[in-house]
Amino acid sequence: MFDEGLRTAEPRWISVVFLQGHEAHAVLGMIDLRGAIAAIEHLQQWDYGDETIDAALTNGYVYDRIPAGRTDRIVEDDGSPYALTYNARFGYVSLLRRYPDEPEPNLARTSRAVSTQPAQSRKPAATWVSDRAQSSNKAGTAVSL
Repeated sequence: MFDEGLRTAEPRWISVVFLQGHEAHAVLGMIDLRGAIAAIEHLQQWDYGDETIDAALTNGYVYDRIPAGRTDRIVEDDGSPYALTYNARFGYVSLLRRYPDEPEPNLARTSRAVSTQPAQSRKPAATWVSDRAQSSNKAGTAVSL
C-alpha cells in the first residue's frame, strides 16, 4: 500500500563495442550462421572490464535503456549482462553491458573544474547541431545509432 511508488532502479547500459562496415558484416554473417548468442560471445572480447566502464563514462556512452532504432534487433542473453543490437540493413552491430547504478561519488574519477560564471549565463560547451537546426521543426527528434 505505502510502497506502490517505490521501484527498484533499472540498471543502465554501457557501450562495449559498436561495429559497422566490413567488421559488422563479419559479425552479421556469424549471426546468420551460428545465432545471436554466438555473436554476443564473440563480441565479449572487446569488454575490458573497468577500462570499458571508464571509457563509456568518459565518452558518454551510458544509457538508461538499450539504445535501438525501430528496425534494430535486440537480443538479451538470459543470465548474461550483455545485450546485442544489430541491423543488417544498415550494417552495424553493438554490444552493451548492464551497468548497475552506483552513487555518484564512486563514478567521479577525475576532479571537475568549477566555473566562476553564474549558472544563468552558462552555455553548453558544444553541440553537434547548429543554432538554426535547433530551432527547426526537427529539433528534439531522437536519433538512434
